[in-house]
Amino acid sequence: MLTLGILGLGEGRSTMSAALNSPKWTLKTICDRNEDLCRHRAEEFNFPHYTTQYQDLLDDPEIDAVAIYTPDHLHAEHVAQALRAGKHVVCTKPFIDDLSKANELLELSRTSGKKLFVGQSSRFFEPMKRQRADYEAGLIGELITIEAYYHADHRWFLEKGWSLENAFKWLYGGLSHPVDFIRWYLPNIEEVMGYGMLSSNGAQGGLKHQDTMHFIFKATDGRVARVSGAYTGPVQPVTRDSEMSCILRGTEGASQGDYMDLRYAITDRTGEERLITWEHKLKHYFRFEGKSHHAGEYQNYLEYFADSIEQNFTAYPDLKEGIGTIALLQAMDRALATGQPVKVQALLAEHGVVL
Repeated sequence: MLTLGILGLGEGRSTMSAALNSPKWTLKTICDRNEDLCRHRAEEFNFPHYTTQYQDLLDDPEIDAVAIYTPDHLHAEHVAQALRAGKHVVCTKPFIDDLSKANELLELSRTSGKKLFVGQSSRFFEPMKRQRADYEAGLIGELITIEAYYHADHRWFLEKGWSLENAFKWLYGGLSHPVDFIRWYLPNIEEVMGYGMLSSNGAQGGLKHQDTMHFIFKATDGRVARVSGAYTGPVQPVTRDSEMSCILRGTEGASQGDYMDLRYAITDRTGEERLITWEHKLKHYFRFEGKSHHAGEYQNYLEYFADSIEQNFTAYPDLKEGIGTIALLQAMDRALATGQPVKVQALLAEHGVVL
C-alpha cells in the first residue's frame, strides 16, 4: 500500500474521499495554506492530520506521492518541488499554464526517476472507460472521427470572484475535458482552427473571455475532429442530452459516452445497438451534494496510478501528454485571438520543447 499527501483542499476534497476509501492508498497528511479549510476537512472526514506548510509533505519520508490541486498558475512550481523531494506526483488538469516551464519539469522527471500523472478525471468515468475498452477491442473498427463537447449552464460559477478575473478562461477551465478526449484517441493533433464569442449572458455576468466556442482539429494522419463548449446558457433535459459527451465514429460502428450521466451507447460491428447505464454505481461516483465533485473518478485514477508505480508502467496522461495538451489548448487560444489556423508544433517550438 502506498502513502499519499494532498495539497489543495478545495478540489482535494474529492481526493480525500478517494484515498480514504481506496485499498491501495493510505492518506498521511493533507495541506492547504487556509487553516480554516484544513480544519473543515479534518472535521468533515474525521481525519486530523493536516498542515498549512507544503514543505511538511515534502519532508515526510513516509509519503510516497503528492496529489496537487492548487490553482493552475502554481502547478509547475508545486510539481517541481515534489519531484525534487523524490515524490511521485498526481497533478490535476490543466497541467501547467506556462510552456516555458515544460523543459525544467521534463528534466526533473527524468533525473528523479519518479512518475507523474495528470488527473484527467473524465477518462476514468464509467461510460468513458467502457467506450475506450470497446474501442480497443475493435468493436467499432478503425476510427474515422471524434466529436466531443461540454455544454453546461455554469452561471453559478459567476458567483465565484475568481471566475470574473481576466485570468479565467472557459477554454482551460471547461474545454480541457473534451479536448482531452480528442487527444486520447487522436494524440497527434497538428493544427487547430476555431471561433468563439462571449454570450450576452456571460457579458452580463461579468465574464471577460469567450464562453461559447467551436473548434476543428486536424491530425498528422489527416483525420479531423471537432470540439465545442458553451457555458452560460440553459441545457437540454438529461433524458435527451448530457452536459459532456464523446462520440466516436468508426468504419464498422459508433459509440457515445455521456458525462455526468452514467450512460453509454454503441452500435458495434455486428450492427447490434446497445444502451448501457450504471445507476448502481451512483454512490461510487457522486459522494457529496448532488452530482458534484469527482470522488469516484479520482479513486479510479488513484488506483490506476498506484498500479503504475508498483508494476512500473506508464500511467496516462503522463508528463509529456499533459504538456502536449497544454500546447494544444494554447494553440486554440491563439486561434481565437487571430482568427487563423494555428500549428501546435509552433507553440512548442517557441519554448524549445521537444516531446
